[in-house]
Amino acid sequence: MHATLDHTMMRVEDLEESLDWYRTHFDYEEYGRWEADTFTNVFLGPADKHEDGALLELTYNHDDRTYDFGDAWGHVAVRCEDVYEAYDELMDEGVEDYRDPDSCGGQYAFVTDPDGHEIEIVERDHGAKWSLDHTMLRVEDADEAIGWFTRKLDYRLFRREEFDDFALYFLKPEDAAPEEMSVELTYNYDGRTYDVGDAWGHVAVQADDLQKFWDTLLTRHAEDYRDPESCDDRYAFTKTMDGHEVEVVTN
Repeated sequence: MHATLDHTMMRVEDLEESLDWYRTHFDYEEYGRWEADTFTNVFLGPADKHEDGALLELTYNHDDRTYDFGDAWGHVAVRCEDVYEAYDELMDEGVEDYRDPDSCGGQYAFVTDPDGHEIEIVERDHGAKWSLDHTMLRVEDADEAIGWFTRKLDYRLFRREEFDDFALYFLKPEDAAPEEMSVELTYNYDGRTYDVGDAWGHVAVQADDLQKFWDTLLTRHAEDYRDPESCDDRYAFTKTMDGHEVEVVTN
C-alpha cells in the first residue's frame, strides 16, 4: 500500500474570492472542478508541482452556510526558498500581516486566507514555490495517532521535534518523494481535547484499486465511515481516532 497524500479539503464561504486569493498570491492554477447541484469542488496547485504533489481542494456549498473552525485542524504549509522574502512578497501584495518570521524565530511564518484558514510558510530546498508541504492535525494521544497512520496506511515517521510542552511528528509513505505532502501530528502535553469543526474537511490519499484499498483498511480495523458503495464507488471515507476524515480516491 502506497497511500500518497492527494489533497487537503477546506470549505470556503465565497468561492470566487477564495479562488482569486490563491491565484493572485500563490499563482495557483485550477487542476479540476466538480459542479454538483448543491456544492462545487475546485482543485488548485502550482503549475510546476511534482507529479505526486498534493492539491488544495476548495469546497463551496451553495446554501450560504458559515463554518466553525474548531481546533483539531491546524494549518496547511506551503514551501518557499526564503521565508523572509516570501512573507515580504505577500505583504506587498496586500495579504494581512498575521505571524511574521521574526515572531516565529525566523524559521517560518503564517498568513490566513479570506476564510481564516491558517497557512504556514516553510523554507524547503525541494518542491515548487507555494506547493503543499504538510497538513497539521492536532491529536489527543500521540502514540495512538502515530500508530493509526503507520498501521492503517503504512506511513513512516520521518521527523520528530519534542519540546517542553508539545511535540510534532511528521509522517508519509515509506518511499515518498521529498515533494510529496506529509501529515504533521501535533501533540500537546496538557491533556486537552479538540473539536474538529467543519471549516476543514479532510485529507485524501490515493489508491490504485479503491475496493482493495478499502478492504485492507477494514482488515486493519479502520473505521467504516463511508464505504465505496455509499459513494457510488468513486471514493470512500474513514476517520482517525481523533475524528479527522480521511478520503480514499483513485489516481
